[in-house]
Amino acid sequence: MTSHQLQILFFDIALILIMARGLGHLATRIQQPPVVGEILAGVLLGPTLLSGAMSETLFPDEVRPMLIGIANLGVALFMFAIGLEIEGKTLKGNGRVTAAAAIGSTVVPFVLGIGLAFVLLARHHTPDTGAFVVFIGLAVSVTAFPVLARILTDRGLSRTAIGGIALATAAFVDVVAWAALAAVNASVGAGGSHWLVALILPYLAVMLFVVRPLLSRYLTPAGKPAPATPLVFAVVVIGALLSAAATEAMGMHHIFGAFLFGLVVPRKGAAALRADIHDRTGHLTSLLLPVYFVVAGFQVDLSGIGTSGLLELALILVVAVLGKFGGTYFGARSQRLPRQSAATLAALMNTRGLTELVILGVGLKLGLLDGSLYSLMVVMAVVTTVMTGPLLSRIRAGTAAEKAESVEAGAEKDGAERAGTGARPDADPEAAPAAGDRAGAPL
Repeated sequence: MTSHQLQILFFDIALILIMARGLGHLATRIQQPPVVGEILAGVLLGPTLLSGAMSETLFPDEVRPMLIGIANLGVALFMFAIGLEIEGKTLKGNGRVTAAAAIGSTVVPFVLGIGLAFVLLARHHTPDTGAFVVFIGLAVSVTAFPVLARILTDRGLSRTAIGGIALATAAFVDVVAWAALAAVNASVGAGGSHWLVALILPYLAVMLFVVRPLLSRYLTPAGKPAPATPLVFAVVVIGALLSAAATEAMGMHHIFGAFLFGLVVPRKGAAALRADIHDRTGHLTSLLLPVYFVVAGFQVDLSGIGTSGLLELALILVVAVLGKFGGTYFGARSQRLPRQSAATLAALMNTRGLTELVILGVGLKLGLLDGSLYSLMVVMAVVTTVMTGPLLSRIRAGTAAEKAESVEAGAEKDGAERAGTGARPDADPEAAPAAGDRAGAPL
């Protein structure tokens, strides 16, 4: 690596961080999650503006492989953090509402996405039609668990019943999405070494029955969490990177190995230690992930989208939004969750954010998406994430107005009727901490 290349690399990283931080801050000023501004920074630094002249000047070919390496490191650590964040009790302890919402949030958009895939095949050719169809269904079904958690915190919903249901539903959807993506990757991505994918089963066994007990012994000796020393953090990060390298060698994407290592980090008696590791990993990913946004932006070119592209984008948005919102809403309503709470949950599950970008990146790498379709899907990820805040504000404003009208019309009679039947179909899960089967596990 020459001195000139090193200078350009340092300049590029500094520019990426300035753009990402600046636009991320502007996004928060308009009540959007920072990831919206960071993704926009990646698109603006890509070939969309000035026919790619700016992108080629700022990011010449000789430094792009290094940026790609940094971006992949950031995504690996990000996926490790997601795995670290998911609690087993969250997946299974939130009752029928969570199960119904999760099924609706997964199955309905997936089925509509399959129909969308057959429409898109008319203009976008792919080497594997079956994998393409499944991938599009998966791409419109995903929810961004980390972005959703941040929105819940910002909106004061993280400790409410609806917040618990949303987190549990998103965690379930994410686990299903990564498992399905792993299957697609296995069928397409191993090239001439498909037999290597079979190693994933013994690898899972090793992670669960060898690595997990060893981590428990190291991180929680005698049932007590080890001090959060730099050595402990280094051991965990090394494990995540080695796991990522192992799945990459098997013909799977490295994100699966990093995610799996996060899942096997012990939970019992290590909550504070995991929180500390998660925070430290977050400091690293806050510096590395903006590079991923720019690398993803290299493939986004909206300059020649045309009328047909706009029509495709409209169709993708309709399928993504209606499938996700409608599936979640009717799934939750099937268990008698109040209308406003079901709508709140549906709006939250429509958030896609960075998780969508990671999945789209895998599809691009596998050759399932061409450049134009990848660009349209990135726009869908941004638009659906941007929609979440305004939708929540509108839904909650409507809820407040209905409550006020209900009081004026005679809340006493309504309360008497509920007391007589013993049922509470109109209880507001947004107003109280999570508890019991319908409310979800405490967070």
